[in-house]
Order: sequence, then structure tokens, then C-alpha cells
Amino acid sequence: MSSLQAPPELQTETLIQTLGIEVLEANKERVVATMPVTTRVHQPFGLLHGGASVALAETVASLGAYFWVKDSGMTAVGLEINANHLRGKRDGIVTATALPLHCGRSTHVWEVKITDESNRLVCISRCTLAIVSTNPA
Repeated sequence: MSSLQAPPELQTETLIQTLGIEVLEANKERVVATMPVTTRVHQPFGLLHGGASVALAETVASLGAYFWVKDSGMTAVGLEINANHLRGKRDGIVTATALPLHCGRSTHVWEVKITDESNRLVCISRCTLAIVSTNPA
């Protein structure tokens, strides 16, 4: 699998597809993905829904952690996420960039910056992931 390919199970019939998320770069050091801002991800007042930003943030953080543990029979699942929504967005594209802050045996912490086309910060998020076995007993 190339570093630009999401695992096959992440490519179809998931929230990634529903939200139109496109992974541009994915490896254990950095994940970059885009999401179109259309009515599909708006809240009732025509702005990017904070939940869509959080879903994008957790997606890129989880994917980055996956690349750390995929060969050890482990996977990453969301444990906690926070987000500060700093700028409204009505249309266009947002880009999420995830960088690891801590990669331990049982938890990872990733910082995710979501920016607009002018590289202005739309949302900042920190995601804590639990590293768990893919074969639970």
C-alpha cells in the first residue's frame, strides 16, 4: 500500500465517502485530506457544521495512527477529541493536516489544523486515540 492510499475498508460506504473527504497524503508522520464545503456539510444557517470539521479531524488523526500500528495487529480508535471552530466557511474546500504529538504503546495524540484555501485556520483540534487489538478476545 502506498502512503497515499487509505486502507480499502476506509474507502467505500463510510463517513469518509459521505462527507466527500479525499486523502492526499497519509503516512505515520503526517496526514493531509480535503473536504468540500457544500450544503451536505452545512449547519442550518449555511455554514460548515462543526461536527463535519470534527469528523474530518478524527478521520485524519485515526488514519495517521493506523499507519503507526497496522503491522502489529493493532488499530486506532477515537478516545477523545476537542475542537475550536475559529472561522466560518460557506463553500469551497477545507484542508486538514494531522501531525502526531505523542505516539505511545496504548495511546496516540494528534494535532489537526483545518484551513481554508487561503491557509487561514478554520478549526484546530486535538484527538486522542486508543490503540487496540484488531482481534479482541
